[in-house]
Amino acid sequence: MSTPVQIQRLNVLGVGVGVLNLDSALGAIRQALEHKTRGYVCVTGVHGVMEARRDLRLRGILNGALLNTPDGMPMVWMGWLRGFRQMNRVYGPDLMNRVCDWSRGRNYTHFLYGGAEGVAQDLERKLKAKFPGLNIVGTYTPPFRALNEQEEAELIRTMNRLKPDIVWVGLSTPKQERFMAEYWQRLEATLFFGVGAAFDFHTGRVRQAPRWMQRSGLEWFFRLVCEPRRLWRRYFRNNPLFLLHVCRQLAGFKGYGLK
Repeated sequence: MSTPVQIQRLNVLGVGVGVLNLDSALGAIRQALEHKTRGYVCVTGVHGVMEARRDLRLRGILNGALLNTPDGMPMVWMGWLRGFRQMNRVYGPDLMNRVCDWSRGRNYTHFLYGGAEGVAQDLERKLKAKFPGLNIVGTYTPPFRALNEQEEAELIRTMNRLKPDIVWVGLSTPKQERFMAEYWQRLEATLFFGVGAAFDFHTGRVRQAPRWMQRSGLEWFFRLVCEPRRLWRRYFRNNPLFLLHVCRQLAGFKGYGLK
């Protein structure tokens, strides 16, 4: 019988972000897996929050997650301002490493969904080399569009045959959150994790920012320099608007309720 995972949430512009750090997130995940509590885990930063401001359905998906972790330092700083000093960043690639490492020898199975052609297979090799004994039972590379009926039926057959405990979803936000919300009850798996660029980071296809930049909230700048054509619009649109909305929320303006 499943047991709900109870995590306090911080309201960030109408999105409930878990009051978590890497250790407490792993504890909640361990509890969910031990009790077969099904659901999906989102890792949310400024980009996700601002997409949710523009899309009420996405906001509902984030707020309906089993866990919604603080993936960016601005989420953490909001928590600190509210007195949650135990809160710290739960970064998608780091969370993936911790869960994979912890799951070794505990008979939990993993499935990798996402990435460009060949990425999931490459990630499988690298994770098994890094975490000997890790049990990855399958991979699936989806097209860059919605699944058609045949592809969907194939995915359902594959997943329901393998019944993985953990499904890692390596798409972009908000695509991965929408995928998890649509399929987590239709596929026989326990937990789905939307970890975004973790597939590309762990396979070396995309460079990660140095730790000091991650801790100081400058990872967005590093990624912008590395991928300016793809990311400039996201950061120059979202970051100033996020600051404006945060100031309004902290000043007590209405319109930021959890929905």
